[in-house]
Amino acid sequence: MFIFVLLFGTILSLSSLHWLMIWVGLEINLMGFIPILVYRGITQESESGMKYFIVQAVGSGMVMAGSLYSFKSALSWEILQDGGYLLGLSVLVAGLMMKLGSFPFHFWLPSVMAGMSWFGCLILTTWQKVAPMLLISALMHMWFIGSVWGKIMIIFASLGSLVGGVGGLNQTQLRALLAYSSIGHIGWMLFSSLINESVLKVYFLIYFIISVCVFMVLWWFEKSNYLQLSSLSVGSSKIFQVCLIFMLLSLGGMPPFLGFVGKWLAIWSCCELQVPFSVSFLLMGSLISLFYYLSLLFTVSFISAGNLICSNNLHGSFNLGLLSGSSNSDLVNSNILGSFSINSESGTITGSKKSIFRIGMMGVWLLNVIFLLNLIGGVFIFLSIPFSEFL
Repeated sequence: MFIFVLLFGTILSLSSLHWLMIWVGLEINLMGFIPILVYRGITQESESGMKYFIVQAVGSGMVMAGSLYSFKSALSWEILQDGGYLLGLSVLVAGLMMKLGSFPFHFWLPSVMAGMSWFGCLILTTWQKVAPMLLISALMHMWFIGSVWGKIMIIFASLGSLVGGVGGLNQTQLRALLAYSSIGHIGWMLFSSLINESVLKVYFLIYFIISVCVFMVLWWFEKSNYLQLSSLSVGSSKIFQVCLIFMLLSLGGMPPFLGFVGKWLAIWSCCELQVPFSVSFLLMGSLISLFYYLSLLFTVSFISAGNLICSNNLHGSFNLGLLSGSSNSDLVNSNILGSFSINSESGTITGSKKSIFRIGMMGVWLLNVIFLLNLIGGVFIFLSIPFSEFL
């Protein structure tokens, strides 16, 4: 039910002609997402839900104030050309950027995502970005790229990519790390909205697809009791690790995967704009993001299950690191549900072998399909670019 409320709010915002109805759609979207955010009823989710509600309420107030000051009662998107319309437009865009989690209003996103479920993180990083991002893109045509405000937006987009890269370096939780990765991608999308709306749509679609793949797999790991990536020693665990590695490399923008195509299109489209410093900051942020992805993948690939910090007196209990949703400590104890135990010396898993093997095989097929879609999709789009007409 709340999913339909969520969808209806976004569709209403994007199909409205008046900013009052756009604001109503954003509020309906918020009311549909809050129950999804706190549906498990744990303390971390309640804390994240309160933070998210306060930030979104402030952003909605800024959107309402800016739209009233710029558009007043006009039933169109034509700004009234009075002396203070730039102030109203600035407040309006700032409110949308706060709801989006973009730099310099990014402070709330990592702490909110650290206490959410994987499904809530999936919705927050994908669907909740649709309405604010497309509304910002619709407003960007009023600020030419060479104007002062256009240059300020380019600086914000470039610094957003850099902050997303630097902020993820000292993170020990995977949710917070993916939140900073999302901040970096938001910077690229804002930059694309200033350059070419078609590039923005392609980049957002690519980011949407990759994020759905990554978060659904992590959600599946959590549901299947694979709560730590380095403990995947059941069956063909190397296939799990390799497929997850390629998905994260695609999210980081490593060629020739799908994530590289969006960044390449954005850089290709801005070659004539003479903004080398902004592009340098964007690329620097992407390289730093790719560095901490590679650091994470090094941990996934080369730390064996026998090196896990296991509890000797608890059956099926071990310490969680990156995949823990706790915001109070870096490593927390978590019990594995199901009838199997972990041997701390050999790293072997005993118990319900048939059910575990069945789950493992399903995961192998899922990850193989996602990996092939990312690889083939990236190569196909890269080869079809010269024949496309969206630029």
